[in-house]
Amino acid sequence: MADGERIFVQAIRRYCAAHDIAIDIRSGGWLIAMRRGGQRHFAFGYDIGLNSAIAHRLANDKSATAEALTLEGVPSIPHHLFLNPKLGKNIVGLAWREAMLELLADHPQGVVVKPNEGTSGRSVFKVTTEAELDHAAGEVFSMSAGLVISPYVAIEDEVRVVLLDDVPLVVYSKQRGADWRHNLDAGAKPVLMEDGEARTACVKLAADAASAIGITFASIDVVRVDDEWRVLEINSGVMMEALAKLYPELAQATYDAALDRVFGEN
Repeated sequence: MADGERIFVQAIRRYCAAHDIAIDIRSGGWLIAMRRGGQRHFAFGYDIGLNSAIAHRLANDKSATAEALTLEGVPSIPHHLFLNPKLGKNIVGLAWREAMLELLADHPQGVVVKPNEGTSGRSVFKVTTEAELDHAAGEVFSMSAGLVISPYVAIEDEVRVVLLDDVPLVVYSKQRGADWRHNLDAGAKPVLMEDGEARTACVKLAADAASAIGITFASIDVVRVDDEWRVLEINSGVMMEALAKLYPELAQATYDAALDRVFGEN
């Protein structure tokens, strides 16, 4: 295996070797072609190919996910969409900045500004002033077609649930370090959750969220705010790079289960 190869790619390599599946890795591991007999399947990024196109697109769009969850009555963190003004006034309108300022005024404890599509915690800003809002919006719009603004909330716990259909394959909490965010890329540590009331509640909420957008294989982040669990986001690509460093067999078993579905194994 190549030095620095992602855990995702290594896991697919191991599965294919064990199941007599030919594998062709392209674009530095971001595109993987798998073939067995007349079957050919692709993995792209961290997407293993089990989700429908619409479920994938909804999950990758934070605003659309929040709207879909609200329609189904699934508790979630609001994500208000603002399109990049470079798209033109006919698309964006003229009052986008005033609407941002109204959101900030409505949440004196602050708001969170981030790209509408996932970035593993990068380009995420906590904002409490107009100047900070303008800076954050400028930074995000410089690399994204849209941003979302959420009320800043004091997250008491954050849990990630990896689901295949409605079966929880992995459930772990994210123990935050010095950063105010719970992102694994920002130094948070994954800790497997033991059976109990909290784990049951997280799995139930994650399953409801997955059902709301019709997604098959996903990692779903849920947060506890004011002692109530809410969905933060849904990830169509299941990334377990940090988890695999501590629990390699669990990460491999999770990808194996998903690939069994891809290739029709029992």
